[in-house]
Amino acid sequence: MAAVDESSATAPGGESLGTSVIKAKRGKHDKDQANGAGRRIRPPGAKSVGWALVQAARLHRARIGDRLAALNLFAGQEQVVQALAAAGTMTMGDLAATLCVRPPTASKTISRLAALGVVERRAEAGDGRIVRVRLTEAGLAKAEAIERLWDEVEAEVLDGFDSKDRRRLRKLLRRAARNLADAAGVSGHDSEADGEEIEAEEDEIEAGPTGATHLV
Repeated sequence: MAAVDESSATAPGGESLGTSVIKAKRGKHDKDQANGAGRRIRPPGAKSVGWALVQAARLHRARIGDRLAALNLFAGQEQVVQALAAAGTMTMGDLAATLCVRPPTASKTISRLAALGVVERRAEAGDGRIVRVRLTEAGLAKAEAIERLWDEVEAEVLDGFDSKDRRRLRKLLRRAARNLADAAGVSGHDSEADGEEIEAEEDEIEAGPTGATHLV
């Protein structure tokens, strides 16, 4: 029996068999898409803690970036300003260690901030190989503005959290950061120790002079 040539054979209605087959496949594909149109597709890793952290960090960085633009700063530069505001003056090595970045990265950021008049660099007295960085008057003003900005975004992030939830979240995130730092062999990451000191100070404030804990 001779084989049927689908390209030349006709189906009811005058269409070739080949055209009819293609239309049938397209119809099935469209139907499958329509059936799944209302189905929510979860992104990969949606159940992962790491995925949630990445998404939250990405949104936080974008929000901070929008607010920093008004100060003529980019996201990440505010951390340098905050570190210098707290320390007063720092060497490039100390700054890199504090921010957990490589020295060349810290140096590049400082160069950009110096061009904006936010920081100034001076050689260490008695050892010109060591360079110290500090904020200018304009930098100090930006540090105050950044502090207010961070407080405002922090309030947005923690909207609906009670004080217990906030403290527990901070503690868990610091522990996660410590675990990752240990796994990567990153030294000088003492945010958990700093956090415990902050928690102790908050406990003293809440306890009050009589030692009785206030209800929040």
